[in-house]
Amino acid sequence: MQQVARHEAFSQAMYRPRGWSRRTDTALWCAVPTGLLVLFIVLPLVALVWRAAIDPALWSSLTKRIVLDALWVTGLTTSATLLLALMTGTPLAYLLARRHFPGKWLVEIATDLPLVLPPVTAGVALLMAFGRRGALGPSLAVLGIELPFSMTAVVLAQLFVAGSFYIRGARLGFAAVDPELEEAAAMDGASAGARFWYVTLPLALPGITSGIVLCVARAVSEFGATLMFAGNFAGRTQTMSLAIMAALETDMSAALALAVLLVGIAATVLVLSRLVGSRWLDQ
Repeated sequence: MQQVARHEAFSQAMYRPRGWSRRTDTALWCAVPTGLLVLFIVLPLVALVWRAAIDPALWSSLTKRIVLDALWVTGLTTSATLLLALMTGTPLAYLLARRHFPGKWLVEIATDLPLVLPPVTAGVALLMAFGRRGALGPSLAVLGIELPFSMTAVVLAQLFVAGSFYIRGARLGFAAVDPELEEAAAMDGASAGARFWYVTLPLALPGITSGIVLCVARAVSEFGATLMFAGNFAGRTQTMSLAIMAALETDMSAALALAVLLVGIAATVLVLSRLVGSRWLDQ
């Protein structure tokens, strides 16, 4: 039986067309599942854009109050979230990538946990920490601070679920920088701050850019934690994702307009990240 199988395999190899290779054979095996997966991803997006394009009320829906308010809330809170992620996540990412300290593995687990935590669970956790009856609620009330169901709560929810994406990307960027380059700059007399700003940070830019893209995309699309911790109040806490849910019940055209805008924002962020990365590689 083994001889027959070997003979058949040899015969198939002999009758393959000229130029046939194992690489071609592998490509054919990968083509079908790859094509199916790409089609599965692209088809719903094409259907969404097509359905919105044939909707006669699409353009007028873009100027509706629910759409404009959701755009304003999303843009403002996402910008604040990104700023906080850059300010607090960059030092943390640098420490995790370049330093060893006691309890480092606990910090790594804590920063990676939001990546796998269900968003609704994150919202409940934020309520238990910062809600009126939460762990810090009474102390904050004494100071006159009420976080739940406010725009600040939206930023905190976005930062909780999206900040880890920036930390992970920036950490990979810092880890890819050769320490010998920093040592060479130190030998030339560069201070610690100068080495970071003019050597480490530019070289880590691809990872940082990737982290920024993922952080912004996750913050813009955040739904569960925001709904639980900040609520769904138009003009105050209603982001684009929450506005889509509200509009689906009463105004399909507005929901389609918001959904297409979210797809456009995500695509724009990805294109800009590719342009920044390619420019950095060309330099």
